[in-house]
Amino acid sequence: MRLPITLSEIGPRISAGAFILNSGLGKRGADEGTAAGLHGFAAGTYPFLKNIEPRQFAQGLAAAEIGIGALLLAPFVPTAVAGLALTGFSGGLLGLYLNTPGMRKPGSLAPTQDGLAIAKDVWLLGIGVGLLTRGTIDRKPQQVRRAARTLAKANRTAGKAQAKAELRARRAARA
Repeated sequence: MRLPITLSEIGPRISAGAFILNSGLGKRGADEGTAAGLHGFAAGTYPFLKNIEPRQFAQGLAAAEIGIGALLLAPFVPTAVAGLALTGFSGGLLGLYLNTPGMRKPGSLAPTQDGLAIAKDVWLLGIGVGLLTRGTIDRKPQQVRRAARTLAKANRTAGKAQAKAELRARRAARA
């Protein structure tokens, strides 16, 4: 059985997956102060998060990061699925960057010193979009080639069966 990824996808999936998995594992045992800081930062940009307790938010974020990291690292997960998860996750991170005051220089997308740590996550978005694209658009020609090979094999098998049937018919006619 073929894996649903190609050799060119392994590097981006390992780099992003290991990074995110490590981040999630580090947040599993977040203390109250860390949980409150993570929650406050996210809730400032995404107000719907204000109703969640900081500890619960930190645990949910850790679980999400562990899940996305594992998804990227698992070679049996289709590339489009891994790319979609990474694109959504990194889009949320970039939303923090774009919508949190003080992260960008005024009138610019360029990061301030405070925004640099989050602005760097644009590489995750790039990998996610690349994987999503590769997993959807670039797979169609491969599927067509695979179907053509299957059809050619079926035609060869049918041709052999027809040749055998004709040979039997000629032998039966002679007998």
